[in-house]
Amino acid sequence: MQYRTLAASTAAVIAATTLLSGCGSPDGGGDEPAASGPASLTYWAWAPGLDKVADIWNKGPGKEAGITVTVKKQASGDDLVTKIITAAKAGKAPDLVQAEYQALPTLVSNDVLADISEEAGDAEGEFADGIWQQATLGSDALYALPQDSGPLMFYYRQDLFEQYGLTVPTTWDEFAGTARALKEKAPDKDLTTFSSNDSGLFAGLAQQAGAKWWTTDGDKWKVAIDDPATRKVADFWGGLVKEGAIDNQPMYTPAWNKALDTGKQIAWVSAVWAPGTLTTAAPATKGKWAMAPLPQWTAGENVTGSWGGSSTAVTGDSRNKKAAATFAKWLNTDPTALAALVKESGVYPAATAAQTGGALAKAPDYFSNQPAFYTEAARIAQGTAPAAWGPNVNVAYSAFKDNFAAAAKNKADFGPALTAMQDATVADLKKQGFGVSQ
Repeated sequence: MQYRTLAASTAAVIAATTLLSGCGSPDGGGDEPAASGPASLTYWAWAPGLDKVADIWNKGPGKEAGITVTVKKQASGDDLVTKIITAAKAGKAPDLVQAEYQALPTLVSNDVLADISEEAGDAEGEFADGIWQQATLGSDALYALPQDSGPLMFYYRQDLFEQYGLTVPTTWDEFAGTARALKEKAPDKDLTTFSSNDSGLFAGLAQQAGAKWWTTDGDKWKVAIDDPATRKVADFWGGLVKEGAIDNQPMYTPAWNKALDTGKQIAWVSAVWAPGTLTTAAPATKGKWAMAPLPQWTAGENVTGSWGGSSTAVTGDSRNKKAAATFAKWLNTDPTALAALVKESGVYPAATAAQTGGALAKAPDYFSNQPAFYTEAARIAQGTAPAAWGPNVNVAYSAFKDNFAAAAKNKADFGPALTAMQDATVADLKKQGFGVSQ
């Protein structure tokens, strides 16, 4: 499969981010030579159990190399991004940081991260192309090592599909047909819902369709949220909501949990981590669900988007860049480390070799009826399309929630909501002082 890449060189990324942001860290220490001899590294992260994984390093390969890693638990999301940028401006960033993929351009634009391509670039073959691209921003630089991923899949109530004579959809056209067929046979039930609370899911669906929301044009950013690929996705879901073929209520609410648990909603487009959510949201239906590939826009393809996922990055402030990169590479490619990540942190590893067998040899308990769960998940993950993130993902996500919530509630066209999302993102970039290409 030929994967799409960002049309941006390293120079273009730096010019479009660091130069124009005015947020560099002159006191960051990124140009200082790495310290020689034993190294004590600090790692800011939020995933549970990472301290236990670091202990394996400290007692084994780290002890031999004289490199000790201390994990300091942090809040996730925007809170950590803000904290690490503030620390970098003061020249006090940790050596390593757990960073969501969509946060990498923001951290690069604020001169927080080091390029570790020389130290860890040879790990490229360990990951699917689309995942690796998110760590390079489509350039020759490497800003992080992929840690975990969230390939999108289709989950459905196997028993209710059989009861209503429904076929698992392999294309989005079939998906729409399945939603309508269910409504005819059981008007009180919905195939699924469109959730205006979940901008990450919408981004993943657009990603699958070929969207590139942020790219660079010389020394400027180009925003294409309201592009043909994303509009196709928005029109598809908006059309289903408008005709009443699916529900229009947000996910992750008590009402949504009940709908899953009682069979009022019989399918869910989600990521590989869905079994954990279903265990809590729909405990009464354990063993009744099955997983299948995400429906395709073109029959026969194997392309999916991603919802979630993070990486391990080395900061420019680190005086031990090589040591930090060595640990990051071990953490995300070594079989022992990867097995510990699955066991202690509950992540779905980005490294393809760890996506089957070992800790993932057995299907999740909730899907004990589908023993090949992780084998199929690994095949799907290989088709993860690359994402094109920019320096203000948080603004775009906020605009999505505001505008799509109103459109979904009113069963109105999604087109104006998508345009508003584009306009808000562009306006914010200009406000921050970035150059924007039309």
